[in-house]
Amino acid sequence: MREVPKVALLIETARGYGRQFLHGIARYSRLHGPWGFYVTPSDFKQSLPQMQRWGGTGIIARIETPRIAQAILDSGLPTIALDLTHAQMTLEHPLSGLSEVSSDSWGAGQLAAEHLMQRGFHHFAYVGIAGRVWSQIREESFCEAIAATGLSISVYKQPRAPRNRKWDREQPILSEWLSKLPKPIGVMACNDDRGREVLEACRDAEIEVPEQIAVIGVDNDDLLCELTDPPLSSVALDAEQTGYQAAGLLDRMMKQPNCKPRRLQTKTLHVVARRSTDRFVVDDPEVSAALRFIHDHATEAIQVEDIVRGLAISRRNLEIRFHNSLGRTVHSELHRQRMERARRFLTETNLPIPKIAEHVGYGTPSYFIQTFRKEHDVTPAKYRKRFRGGE
Repeated sequence: MREVPKVALLIETARGYGRQFLHGIARYSRLHGPWGFYVTPSDFKQSLPQMQRWGGTGIIARIETPRIAQAILDSGLPTIALDLTHAQMTLEHPLSGLSEVSSDSWGAGQLAAEHLMQRGFHHFAYVGIAGRVWSQIREESFCEAIAATGLSISVYKQPRAPRNRKWDREQPILSEWLSKLPKPIGVMACNDDRGREVLEACRDAEIEVPEQIAVIGVDNDDLLCELTDPPLSSVALDAEQTGYQAAGLLDRMMKQPNCKPRRLQTKTLHVVARRSTDRFVVDDPEVSAALRFIHDHATEAIQVEDIVRGLAISRRNLEIRFHNSLGRTVHSELHRQRMERARRFLTETNLPIPKIAEHVGYGTPSYFIQTFRKEHDVTPAKYRKRFRGGE
């Protein structure tokens, strides 16, 4: 009889990314298992069972303390680590020999910057968490994207004293910092937890969101994002599929002890826009109204002529003002918003392609497929498979 693998999962269950990652591991176990699991409780409070006594055969872990790192190394078991630091990745570090999963933090920073810039902001800020390599990479990426346009950006620095990083002490510090920023401004938080704290600090400082400050996070933790006030926009990561791939890699490692270490990366998908970034910073009221009309009706089979009629303005006048304000045409903005929604349907739902074409305002599936392929160099079906493959 085949021995059931027993895998210790030291992955946070209190955060959306960790839960989605664990969903992927569970899906792999259902299809290729069964596996037995030890799941670390709560958030980052980690403990590792006595692996030999328990009969453990593999580990997937976010390694938070030297004690856990040493316990993992002492076990000698196949291990996949999550988000190793730069120091841990250096050749002389004992953890560098482990397989590793990291998130596409660079892509997340770029997408967040693009989302805020498309809403017309000219001032930007970043709020991260000190000591987290993924937060540092997101900061660097976000700042690079903004700096490339010549626009201004401010970066929040956490208090140095650990006691002042406890939220009851840090909140008034962050509130004061946010109050001094130029308005209106677009703010990227390193993840959804930090985004929630930025929103709390804004409320404490009586700063209106999104009218004065628009906020976007990362991870798209649906529950957390919907429970914030206002609901938080977020960059979605394909954590579940990465969890599935990590489980597949660990399975091979457990069967082939000499399997070479591999690096996996969680793909960045798209921005899920919610109320916290639901504004367009445009001085021209006609352009602002056109952007709102497109946002509200992009799922319908509208054309530029429908937008013009809805605003009671000549097409030529609107096109000139649109180009002067945003540097693009009305049609290109309509196309951009439709493609953004199409990508979400493809990666987040199982809707057939014809239904997606209908939901994003294209008259026929063939025209949608042709347009999507021209934009992404792949058909919608292949795009979906690329992000949801491996099943």
